[in-house]
Amino acid sequence: MTAPPPLSPPPGGRLPATPEAWLPREHTLYRPRHSRRQRTALVCAFVFFLTPTLAFVFGARPQAFENRALRDFPSPAAGWGFFTELSGWATDHLTLRRAGVQAAEGISTALFGDPPGSAHPAPSGPAGVNTGPPPQDADGPTGEERRAAYPVVISGKDGWLYLGQDVSYKCRPVQDLDQVIGVLQRLRAVVESSGRRFELVVAPDKSTAAPQFLPDDFAGKTCARRQSDRFWQRMTTEVGIVDVRAGLQEAARRVNRPIYDAVDTHWSYEGGLVMTRALAERLRPGVTSTWKVSPTGQRSWPADIPPLVGRSATRDLTGYALAPDGRQDRTSYVASDFRMPLSLEQSRPAGTTGTVGASVGMIADSFSQFATPFLAATFQDLTIVHPETVADDPAGSAAELLRDRDVVVVELAERHLVGGASPLLRTEVIDQIGRVLATHPR
Repeated sequence: MTAPPPLSPPPGGRLPATPEAWLPREHTLYRPRHSRRQRTALVCAFVFFLTPTLAFVFGARPQAFENRALRDFPSPAAGWGFFTELSGWATDHLTLRRAGVQAAEGISTALFGDPPGSAHPAPSGPAGVNTGPPPQDADGPTGEERRAAYPVVISGKDGWLYLGQDVSYKCRPVQDLDQVIGVLQRLRAVVESSGRRFELVVAPDKSTAAPQFLPDDFAGKTCARRQSDRFWQRMTTEVGIVDVRAGLQEAARRVNRPIYDAVDTHWSYEGGLVMTRALAERLRPGVTSTWKVSPTGQRSWPADIPPLVGRSATRDLTGYALAPDGRQDRTSYVASDFRMPLSLEQSRPAGTTGTVGASVGMIADSFSQFATPFLAATFQDLTIVHPETVADDPAGSAAELLRDRDVVVVELAERHLVGGASPLLRTEVIDQIGRVLATHPR
C-alpha cells in the first residue's frame, strides 16, 4: 500500500484566510455568521426603516408639531449648504416622527422622571438660519449661558409650561439687538418714504406677561430677563411700537386670570381684543368709545406646547361678540394661519361708527389668530399674511399685499424680534419690500 504524499506548507508558510464562521464549532476562534444578537439587531433595523415607509404608503404624512413649519427641501444651488441642510429636511419629513418623539418624551418623563422637553434638546435657532455665536456684548449673555442646553419646554409651577424659545432666542440670538433695531428702523423708513403709515405691534412672550409661574431657576434665567428688559426699553424709545403690555395687565385684572394659558404659548381672545383696541385707537383715536363687548361662551383651541412633550391638550377659551357701533355684533371667527393672504373686507361706507376705514396691509404671526374676529368687526379693508410668506417671496407677496394699502402693520412675537429670528428681519427682504412700495407710492 502506497503511503500518502507528505503534506507541504502553503506558500509563505501560512494557512489560507478562513472566515470565522467556517471554522469548526469546537475551534476557539469560531464565530457564527449571524448570532442571535446580530439577527435581533437586523430585525430591529429592518422594522425601523420599513415601518415609516409602509406608513407613508398607507397614507401617513409628516406633520409639523414643533411650533414651526417643516423645513423645505434645500436648493442644490446652495452649494455645501445643500448637504448641511439635507439632514434637517430628512428628519422633519420622517413619517411617524411625531409619534416617536411623543413616545420618547413619555418614557423620559413617566419612567425616568425627567422634566418635560429633556428628551430632545432645543434648536439653537430657526430652521435654515445660521445662529453662530452671539456678539461679545458686555451686557449680553455670558459664555456659560451661551453654552447651556436650553430645553424645548420649560416646566413651571402649577402645571404651567413655557416655550423654550422664550429663553433660547434671547440668550442665543440670531442677530444682536443693535442689528434688530436697525432693521426695524429701516423697515419703518421704507414704508413711510412711500407715503404709507407704519405701525408695529409686539406680542409679549408668555414668560414676559405671566412670569409668576416660571420655575425658580432655569437655564438662561438671568440673560433672558436682562435681554427682555433691554428689548422693551429700546423698542419703545428707538423704534416706536403699539405697546399692549398695560392693556394685557388690565384685561387680566378684569377677568381675574392670566391672559395666557398654562399649556399654550399664545394669549387668549382677551389678548386679541387688547391688540385690536390698541391698534384701532392708534389709527383712529376715539374710535373704540362706542364699542360694546360681551362674552359668548367657550371655544376650543388645540394647545401648542403639550405636543412638544408627547402630550395633547385643548384650551377652552372665552369667545366674545364685538359691536363697533354698540348695537350690531360684527365679529367673524375665521380660521386661518395667514400662510395664504386672509382678506377681511366689509361693505360699509368709510366713517361707519366704531370702525377703521383705512386700507390696511398686515404682516402677522400666530398671535393675530386670536385677534381676527375683532379685526374683522372693526377694520373695513384689511388683508393679513404671515411673515414667512412675505420672506419667501418679498417682491411678489409684498406687491400683492401692500401696493394698494395706506397703512402697513407688522405684528410679531417678542421672541422672534428680540433674537432677530423672524425671516422678515433679513436685510434683503426689507430691501425688496422697499422697492415694491417705492414703485407704488401713495
